[in-house]
Amino acid sequence: MTNPLCDPYLVLTKVYSGGKYLKQAISETPIEPSNKAATVKICYGVLEKDIYLSHIISGNAARPPRSAIRLILKIALYMLEFMDKNDYMTVDCAVELAKKLGKSGAAGFVNAFLRSYKIPAMPERADEAMSVRCSAPLWLVKALRRSYKGQAEEILSAPSHGVCVRFERGEENYLSKPHEDTPFKGVFIFRNFVRDDGFLNGDYTFQSVGSVAICDAVEGGESLLDVCAAPGGKSVLLSKKFASVTACELHPHRVELIKSYASRMGAENVKAVCADGTAFNPDYEGAFDAVLCDAPCSGTGVINENPDIKLNRKAEDIPSLAATQAALLDNCCRYVKKGGRLYYSTCSVLPEENDSAAYNFLASHKDFELEIPSSPLINLRTKFGLQFLPHISQGAGFYLTSFVKK
Repeated sequence: MTNPLCDPYLVLTKVYSGGKYLKQAISETPIEPSNKAATVKICYGVLEKDIYLSHIISGNAARPPRSAIRLILKIALYMLEFMDKNDYMTVDCAVELAKKLGKSGAAGFVNAFLRSYKIPAMPERADEAMSVRCSAPLWLVKALRRSYKGQAEEILSAPSHGVCVRFERGEENYLSKPHEDTPFKGVFIFRNFVRDDGFLNGDYTFQSVGSVAICDAVEGGESLLDVCAAPGGKSVLLSKKFASVTACELHPHRVELIKSYASRMGAENVKAVCADGTAFNPDYEGAFDAVLCDAPCSGTGVINENPDIKLNRKAEDIPSLAATQAALLDNCCRYVKKGGRLYYSTCSVLPEENDSAAYNFLASHKDFELEIPSSPLINLRTKFGLQFLPHISQGAGFYLTSFVKK
């Protein structure tokens, strides 16, 4: 029998030590097929609970373990605390893995730690205690408590609702599986969903409910420019509302993702181009009925789907992201026809990236006026837009607003 800690260790080493995104690390690692579902669950779970697991380790170890042993302990602790795994088997496998990695000298420590650890008391300070409970970085806890007060913990601890699937056809063949309806036609959230030939045939695609909500709120027209469009989900869905869609992406390999997505879904009116959304293109000036800026952001609204964001995102990243968002809006507003709309969206729950961006744009662009869209997906209406929040919006943490060119 394969040691169930080995594959999670290989994947998570690439995340913790190699700086890889979790999905990338999983795809690059040859995982034992019979263990794949459990491995993926463990990898996501360890990252989701990283701060809580670190709290247990620091409360029970006299000094910080080295990185390899620390990771073995996190994997084993997650299995023991959240997967109801057999204690002795898990401990034995953790010890065996330490030895296999050439850490025989630490094997005794791993054995003793996992057989005797206790759950430490929570920190006394409210922010620090919430950080441990929600396993969220302290800077993010403080930011959300400032902005959302009593809702902060619900936002941080909101779980993923599952796999969101948007059907073009044939959904009746899948709805016998446990699922959750959404306010959007042909869009359902499944707890588990195994991809089959229907995906390759373009019968359905995977698209988050927040992304669908943004597309639903965009009004149609002749021409749309979708900036920062990869992997192409919004461009493809919006191709139903516009005669032509130009989908821009900075990196060539991501342009290919858009082309592949559009081809699979039969969206022949989507044109993918490699372009920098912050660099002015005179050919685009005043050329589009609508421009969608789905801006690079902190991703703080989708940490329930991408727990590695909690490791990689820092407070000091926010000002530079806000500067990029402002540059995109400053440039792309020049591409909107008179009477056309500029849409701005993020997958962030931070006002600095959302309402503040809208306020700053309006203050410096008097030729635009605010027009907040509407959505059937439950949201918090802010002063300048719609804030979808994970605990009320079926797991989605997105922001959307729009500006009309006078």
